[in-house]
Amino acid sequence: MFAVFFVTDFSSLRRIAPPNIMNFYFEAAKTLDRLDSKQGSIKGVLASLPEKNRKRTTALVIETLKYKVVLTDIIEEAKLLKEERKITSLNLALVLVHDLLLSGGIQAGDGPVKQAILRHKTRLHGELQKIKIKRGVKTDTELAQTADPRAARIPRHVRVNTLIWSTDEAVKSLMSQGFIVSDPFESETSFMRDKHIPDLLSFSPRVTFHDDPLYTAGKIILQDKASCFPATVLAPPANDNTFVIDATSAPGNKTSHLSALMKNKGKLFAFERDKKRFTTLTTMLSRAGCRNVEPINADFLTVHPLDPKYSRVTHILLDPSCSGSGIVNRLDHLLETEIEDDGDQEDRLKRLASFQVMMVKHAMRFPGVQKIVYSTCSIHATENEHVVLESLRSEEAKVGPFALASPNEVLPQWPRRGLSKEMEPPNSAASVVRCSPGEDATNGFFVSCFIRARTSSDKRKTDTFESDIDVSDVSHNKKKKKGRRNNTS
Repeated sequence: MFAVFFVTDFSSLRRIAPPNIMNFYFEAAKTLDRLDSKQGSIKGVLASLPEKNRKRTTALVIETLKYKVVLTDIIEEAKLLKEERKITSLNLALVLVHDLLLSGGIQAGDGPVKQAILRHKTRLHGELQKIKIKRGVKTDTELAQTADPRAARIPRHVRVNTLIWSTDEAVKSLMSQGFIVSDPFESETSFMRDKHIPDLLSFSPRVTFHDDPLYTAGKIILQDKASCFPATVLAPPANDNTFVIDATSAPGNKTSHLSALMKNKGKLFAFERDKKRFTTLTTMLSRAGCRNVEPINADFLTVHPLDPKYSRVTHILLDPSCSGSGIVNRLDHLLETEIEDDGDQEDRLKRLASFQVMMVKHAMRFPGVQKIVYSTCSIHATENEHVVLESLRSEEAKVGPFALASPNEVLPQWPRRGLSKEMEPPNSAASVVRCSPGEDATNGFFVSCFIRARTSSDKRKTDTFESDIDVSDVSHNKKKKKGRRNNTS
């Protein structure tokens, strides 16, 4: 996590940087290019920026996105890109015109790029005024894109890190700071314990903790309520014989939650394939005091199920890449300026679902695994119920054999379950959990749990796996992992 993502007035961050570096604008334009090409969420892309200029670039990117529709119209009407060859892309024009019109001027010394913009200064200001008149607004801020209104109905959720202190101690500390136990929507000083997730506290959505010593010390984790469901359902035992895999760990919220539930006992293998996100993961785990976690910079899908290192793994958490369609209180609403074609969306969801099924099937091939939790922050059945059904129909599930856990093992007190019309049989929808954004005081989410049925043919199943897998690859993969561990030690 990075504190900047919880700031609401990003423009204030712009004043702390030197005003004469044009490269800053090129970096911001490249960041917008990455977002246009869907290389990640806003938060993820901004988190990968160099630490030195991250806050300043973040501020400009977010403020530009807020006004992107308006600024694009202004640039087109002023014919800026047609008349100025120095302005090499729309995104470069957007960040420069944003600062010219909305932020007190371009913060860079004179040069050909800045002069190319300034030659059109009068025309650009004129087009801005035309748009304000057309829309019937008096201020520039009224032109900004607004957030999803459902976000205002989601409390700020804070999970107490019980690896460092108890929830009772956290409550006492917060009350000593002036907070009171009450409905979090009553005031900015109100908070209450969550009734579904132990050690989770709910505050007013207007409250931020990014600079709070409790957050910087790792005593509290900023984590949405629904995001706490997967670890809660997986429920790994807190003993030295527990071995767990978190297949996609960064930024580390769910990993640190698993570690807390395990009380720092046993072993938790945390996989993250992206190097920059892996750095974020290790930083968070260190701050949270997670001593039973072994972070591994590798793709979970490349791990051999028969590798002796993971032979004792009994619990696997899968929270793979998804559409993120359930997240309403994040910055990505700023990217939704164009309505995605239904056909394009369906194709994208099918590609995601194919990858998600692959993850579940791979997890099922670990011979010792007894419990697998699969979750997404998606509202689409394609990524949720359909993935569950396809996984259950797979050869891996039959050999396991794996079935859905009973409803009383999957947050039994949570009222919203799966979509019965998307499940076979329909009553099996009671075994999976859904969260509806804006209605359940959480972001949209989905959680399912597969369990291995105990039979007398376990030996035969293991033999089947071994016949399907080239066992010679195990030693090969192990050598590669050994080299990777040496490189990162």
